[in-house]
Amino acid sequence: MTQEWVTKVIDEIAQFGKRDCGIYREAFSEADDKARNYIIELMKQVGLKVRTDEIGNIIGRLEVGDNKAPAVVTGSHLDTVPGGSKYDGVIGVVGGLAAILRLKERKVTQPLELIVFAAEESSRFMFATMGSKAMIGRSNINSWRKAKDKNDISFVEVMSSRGLDINNIDKAARSKDAIKAFVELHIEQGNTLVSKPAAIGIVDVVAAPTRLKITVDGLANYSGTTPMNIRRDALVSASMIVLAIQEIALEQSYYGTVATVGALKVHPGAINVIPGQVEMWVDIRGVNHSSIIECLQEIKDAVSTVAEGQDTSMSIEMLSSEKPVEMDKEVAKIIENVCDSKGLSYVQMNSGAGHDAMNMAFLAPTGMIFIPSYNDISHCADEYATPNDIETGIQVLTETLFQLAK
Repeated sequence: MTQEWVTKVIDEIAQFGKRDCGIYREAFSEADDKARNYIIELMKQVGLKVRTDEIGNIIGRLEVGDNKAPAVVTGSHLDTVPGGSKYDGVIGVVGGLAAILRLKERKVTQPLELIVFAAEESSRFMFATMGSKAMIGRSNINSWRKAKDKNDISFVEVMSSRGLDINNIDKAARSKDAIKAFVELHIEQGNTLVSKPAAIGIVDVVAAPTRLKITVDGLANYSGTTPMNIRRDALVSASMIVLAIQEIALEQSYYGTVATVGALKVHPGAINVIPGQVEMWVDIRGVNHSSIIECLQEIKDAVSTVAEGQDTSMSIEMLSSEKPVEMDKEVAKIIENVCDSKGLSYVQMNSGAGHDAMNMAFLAPTGMIFIPSYNDISHCADEYATPNDIETGIQVLTETLFQLAK
């Protein structure tokens, strides 16, 4: 498939959920459904055998040679953060499909698969990479049962409305002998490749997220009649925690660790009522596990200090705690050799963002290929990759898959 075809398909997918301020295609939304149906039809048109598993992962398979042989797999996701770009995840889906089609006429003995993972982004239900977690048999069913979006719609309800049963998610798990290797193509979402500059990033380690929900309980009261010195304002306490988390992360930034309070929910949320409760969600990332542990402990200490000083009570719920994941060195070496053979500059680097590849690494030898991300910005409408860089990434992915499947 040509570079023009790839650009056309990416642009067509971008219409699903497109608004003036970016793309709104959260997991299992109507826009996500339309994008998924579009790619399913496209996969069928080009000759892939398509199925959807028990959590909604789309699996397109090109049967070649011994159909019982383990597959060489690529893929990514179609869902976006609110106001996201048309490149995040989509490059890996469309680029993966293009790579498989380019390999149809070459002598490969392994089946090839393209996977479109469900619910990679955590924006809707606060859990990331749900589809790939289910595929490797690491579903967090108990927590997922309780998950709700900002409109109070539960994950269970959303699954059911699409003919999926949360009780069957474990059936989505695949065995290690079903997949020979997995390679994901993705926009970098950072400035390493642009600043070097380099055409390709070969990922060594993927930073996995540690996520917390902190609940602050104060006392709701009338704002006009409650003296300042006796207030138990939950939002004031929460604000102090936000600032503390920023300072803690700055201290740990030497190790590449970052921490973000990305969402707050204030109750009752009226201008003339002192907030009685605040729920806040914290995202911690890094490739140094010891630094992440230290960051967690300091956050717990800060929560205790603020709660005592402000006469509010606080609780911490651990939503997820994952270790950074190393990519397979042999797959990385193949990518490196492909770049050398094509005369492409490359750098070995870490990924500060989480990806489905970090889960697939527990199932099969896994690698990640990055292409440059311009504007030094990501997870928003201004994220950008050039058509030429996308084509270069697809060429490297195609040859890497060929080396793994021949």
